[in-house]
Amino acid sequence: MAKGPPLRVRRAMSADLKSRLTARALEEGFAALRITSPQAIPQAAERLGAFVAMGRHGQMHWMADRMEWRGNPAALWPEAKSVIMLAEAYTPDENPLPLLQQRDRGVISVYAQGKDYHDLVKRRLKRLGRWLIDQSPCQIKVFVDTAPVMEKPLAQAAGLGWQGKHTNLLGRDLGNWVFLGAIFTTLDLPQDAPEISHCGSCTACLDICPTGAFPAPYQLDARRCISYLTIEHAGPVDLSLRPLLGNRIYGCDDCLAICPWNKFARDARDIGYAARHGAPPLAELVMLDDAAFRARFSGSPVKRIGRNRFVRNVLYAIGNSGNPVLGKAVVPLMADPDPAVADAATWAVARLKAAPAA
Repeated sequence: MAKGPPLRVRRAMSADLKSRLTARALEEGFAALRITSPQAIPQAAERLGAFVAMGRHGQMHWMADRMEWRGNPAALWPEAKSVIMLAEAYTPDENPLPLLQQRDRGVISVYAQGKDYHDLVKRRLKRLGRWLIDQSPCQIKVFVDTAPVMEKPLAQAAGLGWQGKHTNLLGRDLGNWVFLGAIFTTLDLPQDAPEISHCGSCTACLDICPTGAFPAPYQLDARRCISYLTIEHAGPVDLSLRPLLGNRIYGCDDCLAICPWNKFARDARDIGYAARHGAPPLAELVMLDDAAFRARFSGSPVKRIGRNRFVRNVLYAIGNSGNPVLGKAVVPLMADPDPAVADAATWAVARLKAAPAA
């Protein structure tokens, strides 16, 4: 029986393939590529279990589902030998924090300003995956935040960056304005060294959080996170948290925007991430019915939360605006068929009435 190439030859061939794969990924528009093993995050299952046991996942019940896969990538697809982790930059052209002072406008998170990143990143991942199969026949599976895959721990294990004190991934040559994608493959590729935290004594991301969503460095309680409250949380938001939302109507970028490592952030290369929604006037947004909402946010991540949750958020922002003129459009929504919208409208009207005169 014929023998395959010697081990040293196979290693050289794998290293060459990895080098060409990295170059191809950069050509496709990714900011960086690193490789790790499906077995590289043995601590993930215990940490996820503790997070869920404390209830910090809130209404995100999908985090508790299939925990054996989420906490153990090797169990998700036992045939996989390598996990290719990729970072894609969506860095904004301007700092989004000043928009928080424009109280008559709604602030939408930077990542949702353009087209849906799921579509853009997955399309690029599939092209890269097809190229890899052409170079060395194998099987692949691609993931972009839609499967039980813990991308951030895998990205740290692969050396792309580290999970900062705000729990998001950041890198010394990436900043933290990045999307993550993963390609699981049956190829046994050379692995990169894991990264360690370089946050040092900095607590900027913890200090700026309006709701105190970080119980400790490197820990998040999603139930107090504005991104969770405006996107994932269904029904009325707790009364004590509503004033803290300010004019954020979809997501929150405070902890990302303040990170000093962003001085090394890569520029976004895909025009699809260019801002098309901006900071729209609350007076326009509160008038949206379901059809108008869908038309306005077609192709955007915002669309997935639906008109009712979105208008609920807009009403909280109006209540926080201190502008009684905005209240005129709110009164009819006190009788909205959706209970959360009606509740938010009632709250907004009462809060505007109680606001000190300008």
